[in-house]
Amino acid sequence: MNLQIKVSTVDNTTIFHLSNAKVSYILGVEDHHVLTHYYFGKAVKSYSGLLKYPRLDRSFSPNFSDATDRNYSLNTIPQEFPSFGAGDFREPAVVVEQPNGSTITNFEYAGYQITDGKEVLPGLPSTHADSSDAKVLTITLVDHVAKLTAKLHYTIFADAATIVRSTQLQNDGTDNVFVKRLASMSIDIPKNRYQLLQLPGRYAEERQIRIEAINPGTKVLDSKRSSSGHMQSPFFGLVSPNVTENAGTAYGFNLIYSGSHKSTIQKDPFEQLRIQMGINDFNFSWKLAPNDQFQSPEVMMAFSDQGLNDLSHSFHHMILDHVMTSEYAKKPRPILINNWEATYMDFDEAKLEKIVKKAADLDIELFVLDDGWFGHRNDDTTSLGDWYVNKKKLPRGLTAISDLTHQLGMKFGLWFEPEMVSKDSDLYRAHPDWAIHTPNRPLSVARDQYVLDFGRQEVRDNVFKQMCAVLDSTTIDYVKWDMNRNITELYNIDLPADQQGEAAHRYILGVYDFMAKITTRYPNILFEGCSGGGGRFDAGMLYYMPQYWTSDNTDAVERVKIQYGTSLVYPPVSMGAHVSKVPNPNTGRDVDIHFRSLVANSADTGYELDPLTLSDDEVKTVIQENNWYKKNRELIQFGQFYRLISPFNTNQGSWMFVNADQSRAVVMFFNMMSEPSYPLTVLKLQGLDPDAKYVINGHQQAMGDELMTIGFYPLVKPEHDFTSLKFELTKI
Repeated sequence: MNLQIKVSTVDNTTIFHLSNAKVSYILGVEDHHVLTHYYFGKAVKSYSGLLKYPRLDRSFSPNFSDATDRNYSLNTIPQEFPSFGAGDFREPAVVVEQPNGSTITNFEYAGYQITDGKEVLPGLPSTHADSSDAKVLTITLVDHVAKLTAKLHYTIFADAATIVRSTQLQNDGTDNVFVKRLASMSIDIPKNRYQLLQLPGRYAEERQIRIEAINPGTKVLDSKRSSSGHMQSPFFGLVSPNVTENAGTAYGFNLIYSGSHKSTIQKDPFEQLRIQMGINDFNFSWKLAPNDQFQSPEVMMAFSDQGLNDLSHSFHHMILDHVMTSEYAKKPRPILINNWEATYMDFDEAKLEKIVKKAADLDIELFVLDDGWFGHRNDDTTSLGDWYVNKKKLPRGLTAISDLTHQLGMKFGLWFEPEMVSKDSDLYRAHPDWAIHTPNRPLSVARDQYVLDFGRQEVRDNVFKQMCAVLDSTTIDYVKWDMNRNITELYNIDLPADQQGEAAHRYILGVYDFMAKITTRYPNILFEGCSGGGGRFDAGMLYYMPQYWTSDNTDAVERVKIQYGTSLVYPPVSMGAHVSKVPNPNTGRDVDIHFRSLVANSADTGYELDPLTLSDDEVKTVIQENNWYKKNRELIQFGQFYRLISPFNTNQGSWMFVNADQSRAVVMFFNMMSEPSYPLTVLKLQGLDPDAKYVINGHQQAMGDELMTIGFYPLVKPEHDFTSLKFELTKI
């Protein structure tokens, strides 16, 4: 089925049908110009109108003012852009305070437009596609009383089971209005048995998979941190009972946004679901002047009737092909070593030179100088905001270490934390008002640092100038962008009182503006994001930076869960994953280097340990693993990824990578705790050619259908905890 948007009329109802070979999305216009939702799911060839919502008398469900019967109510009919106060008592997608204080709105259908291709949203990370890869349906709705126009954008792509939605609101009146809520998407779904899938977490334990029942009432998943945050990913799913990685129905909703977000799942008295996603409306208010517009972020909405792996493939494909804009999006990522765990901030040129030389001997490709190279920083209490070289540590500046790194055949990277400032810094002493604060209130401190107000142009300009001076001073190939606290005492001193509800959104818009500017100026630099690890790991960040530090938890055992959960939405090539020192700084756990390497080699691999402390056997292992990774890098970073065994439900974890033509695959298997008389696990693979024969680890042979349907026993030695196996498959 070709990519298309069909417009038809059935029984005086206008029907819009977006479809490709994988997915259909159907909506229409019913009585009183109500934009109604009909269907989102597996592709269908046509729609006859049979799912038109029945006209039923539901007590306490108001009717339209000119109603001739009691059988048609906004309180029951499935909608695409619901309001509150004109008959619908469910969660609204839009709330606008008007000059008379009213927040009642009622948007009616006014027209549509279909365009080829997909442009990015101005000032926001968003999807993109050329004219042959996507079509956009824009529905125009009007509230004639409030003098507001809403434009709902629906994008369908040629090769993805994904719909992308966003909303634009325009003030057509002569007075200011205040947008209090504007969801990026809202869908009403008939009675069903779906369960809620979410990815909650905490610092160093991000994106833990949880599936739970949906009960009557309203469930809210959100962040009020002015950041997508460790605690709640801007994602949720609806899944059929007993969904597995390879079977069952699954819907996923992923907001392309890095600030405060909110997802709402409401089960009404008739067991219908209303689901919404967008900017968090807590303390949000946007002053919309006459003729001005406000644009919501985009939501990627994916569908699968083949389980969670297939759902993930949709998101992985969308992020790689239609979200990431970096030149590195489709380029192999280098093996790096970061000096953090080796030295923390206690280093000088001599110590760094020893690490760099040893790293070169280990066939590492990129050396990253982490925190502590700037200002007078020897601990985390000083110098953020002073982006100039600490000459006491590096008397020859960055050039000496950069030149040495390049001479040894490696690339050089550098750590920044641009959004932050220390009280003990030249920048703060010169501009204390640049730190986000509320007048006449004490300013909370976290990690001994404050947040710079990136919602203000002068602040961004200063930091940009400082960063450019550093990046222009020597050859820098990689930047790690860190962000280590959330905002408190939120306020923007440049805004009047009636616009303080804009502060959080303006902050993240400022971050986006800065990232767009710096990545455009330095397209050859590989940028990797970080926020206390994976605290701002979201599609919005990946638009600018093609990889993100997955978690500050570098313990390989914990990382199996973290990377497994992250992969539900984000491709392995977006995840930074390093081999840490042991005992691990987060858990104190001592895990052998084979296990640690296998976990790290499942993503963008690297090291944080001190290479000078490695034993001779560990050195040999590191060299072997690095050479192996280089040979298999493109398969791991850009192959089709399959989760096989969940570490959340068992004592094992497993996943695999398959290349495009199914000629090669790599399987990782992890056994956590050693057990006496341990039960045997059958490992069934995925994504292979069922009609082809594969050789496993160079000797055993089996057909693809056997490996996927019958499986085999991955035998581990139960001599100690935390053992791992690797299987390489080649088609013959």
